[in-house]
Amino acid sequence: MYFKTVPSFLRTFLPANLVWDIKTLQKEVFLSFDDGPIPEVTPWILDQLDRVHAKATFFCVGDNILKYPEIYDEIKKRGHATGNHSFNHVQAWYTPYCKYIENVQKCQNLMNSHLFRPPHGQVTPYIAKTLGNDYRIIMWSVLSRDFDSRVSPYKCLKITVEHTRPGSIVVFHDSVKAWKRLEYALPRFLDHFTEKGFTFSIL
Repeated sequence: MYFKTVPSFLRTFLPANLVWDIKTLQKEVFLSFDDGPIPEVTPWILDQLDRVHAKATFFCVGDNILKYPEIYDEIKKRGHATGNHSFNHVQAWYTPYCKYIENVQKCQNLMNSHLFRPPHGQVTPYIAKTLGNDYRIIMWSVLSRDFDSRVSPYKCLKITVEHTRPGSIVVFHDSVKAWKRLEYALPRFLDHFTEKGFTFSIL
């Protein structure tokens, strides 16, 4: 089970140091992309962002950084931020604590970021406390569901447009699994909010 946007009352039961949105008075959105970099999708995303002068934060899987270092370097070259998404996309609920922390550190050795997003949004109080000493733990305001094959491309766009507000942290994925929905939704999402006078900033 997952939420398009996590209700405020549920957030009160989760660790207090998780970042769900950014407090701002500006018309500003914080786009993020999980699971890359990969050659099939990430370069296309970068071109879409350039088209509307948008910046974003890419939460990268360490194994993909090792496989495609030139794409990772291109993300940074174009002025985007990067964050740690663990080395193997490990799930906190099913991975022993020590192995989980080691996996995060293995990714950190490749990127040296102060941002971390837990894969699948899974985080325990103990992990949040430990990683909170070194990272801002970034969650999300809006989950696009682009990874879900049951969601149509139009529905993916509708979810993101309807739930995005100033200060929202919006999640898409640079993955092959998400491509069908991402290809349709991302350029339309960017155009919609650009036309409304929003800017897209890094975390």
